[in-house]
Amino acid sequence: MRATWTRIGAIVIKEFKHLLRDPRSLFAVVMIPIVQLLLFAWAISFDVDHVPTVVVDFDNTHASSDYVRSYDASTFFRVVGHGSDLSTIDTAFDGGTARVAVIIPAGFEHTVNTGGKAEVSVLIDGSEPNSAKISQAYSVALNQLYDQSMTRAWAASQGLDLTGLGMLEPRIRTWYNPERNSTIFLVPGLIAVIIAIVTVQQTAVTLVRERVLGTEEQLQVSPLRRVELMVGKLLPWTLIAFADVVVIVALGMVVFGVPLRGDPAVLALGSVLFVFASLGMGLLISAVAPSSETANIMALLIAFLPSFLLSGLAFPLDQIPVVLQWFSGLFPARYMVTISRGVFLKGAGFVDLWPQLLALAVYAMVMVGVAARLYGRRAGR
Repeated sequence: MRATWTRIGAIVIKEFKHLLRDPRSLFAVVMIPIVQLLLFAWAISFDVDHVPTVVVDFDNTHASSDYVRSYDASTFFRVVGHGSDLSTIDTAFDGGTARVAVIIPAGFEHTVNTGGKAEVSVLIDGSEPNSAKISQAYSVALNQLYDQSMTRAWAASQGLDLTGLGMLEPRIRTWYNPERNSTIFLVPGLIAVIIAIVTVQQTAVTLVRERVLGTEEQLQVSPLRRVELMVGKLLPWTLIAFADVVVIVALGMVVFGVPLRGDPAVLALGSVLFVFASLGMGLLISAVAPSSETANIMALLIAFLPSFLLSGLAFPLDQIPVVLQWFSGLFPARYMVTISRGVFLKGAGFVDLWPQLLALAVYAMVMVGVAARLYGRRAGR
């Protein structure tokens, strides 16, 4: 056992010497995750508010103006313009200056005052589906509230007392993210995706580099076992990646105000296992890639796209096809996103997250074992 750790330690020292000889690469490995977190967290947002709205009022009465004020009073809509004909809507939609248009027909006030059913048209720009769906929901809710206010006003004018009528008043509370801030939702998931990109990308070229430098034969004739070589290659990057995790977590809490409600020890354990699993994936790529260019392309395709699209970062996994849900289990980011969000937002502990921790541990061992076997088979050719 002592000889094993001695050999692993020699590989670890060798890898650190490679890193210290190229301080620019080491600086990039430390700084890139920080820059990516800031860019992703500020650039990606699912919050929809102050949607630019244009109004075409063919009635121009006190009632229609009062109706338009209900949009102005809402924090969701922002009236940016008024028009006198429908061409205003085409111009606003085509130019991107508005995403919602409200059309009030002539005779609106007369219909309301005579107890008729007034109708308004709400047009929504559907080129951005998320905003379109939310805009539709808010518009329906706003019109329902306005209809209720008109009903109460009519009843009061008729001397009717509606206080005796039964009413349903829902009390809605949002757990874990009361402000429904998309940054609070995204940052814990971004930790997993960013670390996956950096770790896989860096280790994908580590064994290829040995072939390029001509040191692969020396490693093959040394007393090193293949698994020892893999572990020795992983440990330096594990330490660097875990340092990245600590820095990113601190930035998320300080800069973006992400709460840490769960057990930090569970987050630390999950981070270590996730880093080892991601590095194992990088080693697997490095063991089979014929060149550094191929290794980089494979790392980008395997690390970034599945980690971003199939981890639950941006889209709930239960909303994608079942086949893709099963396929997402092949990527460690899927488990780490669940662990990170569970610890940060829901206060989850080991009892809640042990299935994901176990999956990451098994994943890491399988990746390292498969990479060692493939590397040995390639070296034996």
